[in-house]
Amino acid sequence: MRGGDVRTGELFSYVDLEDRVRKDHPLRAIRQIVNEALVSLERDLAALYSPIGRPSIAPEKLLRAMLLQAFYSIRSERLLMERLGYDLLFRWFVGLGIDDPAWDHSVFSKNRDRLLEGDIAAKFLVAILSQPKVKRLLSTDHFSVDGTLIEAWASIKSFKPKDGPRGDHGEPPSDAGGRNKEADFHGERRSNETHASTTDPDAKLYRKGKGKEAKLCFMGHGLMENRHGLLVDAYLTEASGYAERVAALHMIGPFTEQTQAITLGADKAYDTKDFGRRSAGSKPSPGRVRRSSVAATASDGPSPSRPPPMIWCGCRSS
Repeated sequence: MRGGDVRTGELFSYVDLEDRVRKDHPLRAIRQIVNEALVSLERDLAALYSPIGRPSIAPEKLLRAMLLQAFYSIRSERLLMERLGYDLLFRWFVGLGIDDPAWDHSVFSKNRDRLLEGDIAAKFLVAILSQPKVKRLLSTDHFSVDGTLIEAWASIKSFKPKDGPRGDHGEPPSDAGGRNKEADFHGERRSNETHASTTDPDAKLYRKGKGKEAKLCFMGHGLMENRHGLLVDAYLTEASGYAERVAALHMIGPFTEQTQAITLGADKAYDTKDFGRRSAGSKPSPGRVRRSSVAATASDGPSPSRPPPMIWCGCRSS
């Protein structure tokens, strides 16, 4: 017998959100690890808020929602809130009941600075990596490092001479009509020494390589362990020719205190004399490089008194 296509709304729901998520869903294990990590951040999160006033959206829910945005490649926070409004899986992961309204997307904008000032993102990553279920997956002797450019939210038109006209309080002069004036940079020599962005003074003019256009940007860096490809550290710096190597030494530093040798895979940009000396590396072993080209390194040999803490490998992914 064919059933009728009847569309009627139910006044009550008797099925719990927990029962609507299958038992073997990957988010179940992730949610357990995330919740245990958030418990360890209770004091840090409490210090960011006043003990009086109207209750805010729980920061734990904001962090869980941001994880979903990364997992499912959601383009914006506005779309994330739209998805949270109707997706029961998202509601279960974040901690919203089936009748709880999703908050406005502007909540992220108002709370982002608060979480950044409290260094919550870095502490959250450390808390995740410290969980026993995650820690046993991490390699302690094989790593890869790389950097990427992060484009600043600043127009190239805002890159103006540092000695240009300023207002009474040092601010750049505003353009009448609220629109940027047309600019012609032909024949003008611009550099980070003489120019700066009036919108984001910390952004630097940098190009990815020869023949590439220069953009106002920052540089992000990531350190990955090679056993399961998990990120173990991240760093943000100004864009410069030395930033990648300085950040790599900063991130790999805690792992070089161990007695056994470690390998660090990287691209050709890291293979310089200063980086080789500071990392105390020896000549790379071709057997340790997976589908890579080993660049000739100029680092000094290991000290005969003790084994090298790091074996330097130039690695290019295929």
